[in-house]
Amino acid sequence: MARTPSNMLPLGTKAPPFELLDTVSEARVSLNDLKGEKGTVIMFICNHCPFVIHVNPQIVELAKEYQVRGIKFIAISSNDVENYPQDGPDLMKEKAKEEGYTFPYLYDETQTVAKEYDAACTPDFYLFDAGLKLVYRGQLDDSRPGNDVPLTGTDLKNAMEALLNRNEVDPEQKPSLGCNIKWIIP
Repeated sequence: MARTPSNMLPLGTKAPPFELLDTVSEARVSLNDLKGEKGTVIMFICNHCPFVIHVNPQIVELAKEYQVRGIKFIAISSNDVENYPQDGPDLMKEKAKEEGYTFPYLYDETQTVAKEYDAACTPDFYLFDAGLKLVYRGQLDDSRPGNDVPLTGTDLKNAMEALLNRNEVDPEQKPSLGCNIKWIIP
């Protein structure tokens, strides 16, 4: 299993707009349709990555806790589905239901959105403020498959709490670590 770190998009970057297929509702949705009143978490994930499978319970829990507080969650899968068919839209819809996602699971067929966000791995987490300026990017917490560190969501949770309490989000942020995004090879 590849261990690829986040690229760490510069803090303050404005969230690139997008319009993608929500595999759950089967509707095309935009960032403006989905953004939160107080903040927006954008996660690059996929179905098959062991790192994502490991964090799924925690991201579901955090979404339930923070969506009611004004922070919306958006999951995006950008993997090459020709070579990784388990990450295709139909199976994404099944995975969202199976995991109990309370947030949209979007399909980035052309990988344009992943490139615009400089996403590198799954999972890769981004937290934007109400004005869609990047305040956090990096890991969920220090837990990884097999490292026996409890899954808590501490890093992302601390950033969301700071944002909600109108405090500065700690700029010292650790990159996420996971499987590389499966890029389409032309």
